[in-house]
Amino acid sequence: MTIETWLLYVATVLALMSTPGPSQLLMLSNSSTHGFRRSLATAAGDMTANMLQMLAAGLGLAVVIAASATALTAIKWVGVIYLIWLGARMILRAKPLDPGVAGSRTSVSLKALWMQGFITSAANPKAVVFFAALFPQFISAEAAFWPQFLILSITYLTLDGLFLSAYGLAASWLAARVKGHAKVWIDRIGGGFMIGAAVLLGGKSLTDH
Repeated sequence: MTIETWLLYVATVLALMSTPGPSQLLMLSNSSTHGFRRSLATAAGDMTANMLQMLAAGLGLAVVIAASATALTAIKWVGVIYLIWLGARMILRAKPLDPGVAGSRTSVSLKALWMQGFITSAANPKAVVFFAALFPQFISAEAAFWPQFLILSITYLTLDGLFLSAYGLAASWLAARVKGHAKVWIDRIGGGFMIGAAVLLGGKSLTDH
């Protein structure tokens, strides 16, 4: 793979990531609510799902998943319902932070935050088809497949991690500068972001039919 090909790939991925999607909205929500460091577990969950989707694409499973329309639809809508439930619960539980119980805001386990990121990304299994369509555009038939595949995958995951971190830092910075009843609105906005992620996933599901 030439440096020109790689740079073109980077530019393509950056263009694709320029519009916030469900995973970015979830990162905004969890970072503003639980803090940036804990929200990194959400980013890790998202990237884990992406890694598995890339591997599935690399192993040629894209055709199998694309042919299973029923399972595909079911998985996507489970993710939509899950995000709506999380967002609604966050909005309903929003209340001013009591200094005496400040630690209660970090009661959600890292495993739960990781699972949220994983499910949000995995709820879009057509990403396998996306990677199967994207990667061949930058892979040369004259060179070994797996080294090129590895470069493309690592590059994508790195850019995705940087984007998620940027969203998380911005949300955490804002949350750290508001207090009292303003915290209620941070939680409500975070819940709104989560529901927004569900709407995006649901919209994609509807337009796919």
